Amino acid sequence: MMLLLLAHAGATLMMTGLIWFVQIVHYPLFERVPALGWVEYERHHVRRTTVVVMPLMLAEAVTAIWLLVRQPAGVGPALPVVGVTLLLIIWASTATLQVPCHRRLQSGMELGVVRNLVRTNWLRTAAWTARGALALALITMGGQA
Repeated sequence: MMLLLLAHAGATLMMTGLIWFVQIVHYPLFERVPALGWVEYERHHVRRTTVVVMPLMLAEAVTAIWLLVRQPAGVGPALPVVGVTLLLIIWASTATLQVPCHRRLQSGMELGVVRNLVRTNWLRTAAWTARGALALALITMGGQA
């Protein structure tokens, strides 16, 4: 069970760090990419980001669901339920807010869309931060049982 908790925390904490980097550094710098090379930049950005993020998001989802189905000794159902709920918020935000912004940006640089992307990404940043704390709490609680 500790291996599951560590795998879950690893994926979650990697995504937490990544989302903070994206929120504070990466997305705000979109405004500085020259319009002339924007379409190619965005196309490469989406493809390369997916290669890094998708395996982590899938690992996080699988381990979160596993922890929900089979809670570790010493851990009640509340924390895994909150964790999966936060994950659903993250995935819903990604699908309904961030992906549509990136699709629009694949046609050309739109400053308003970039600013909307930065603004709406705070939801994922907050949810992943909470998930990071929760993953550490699960290790602490599950490791004591």
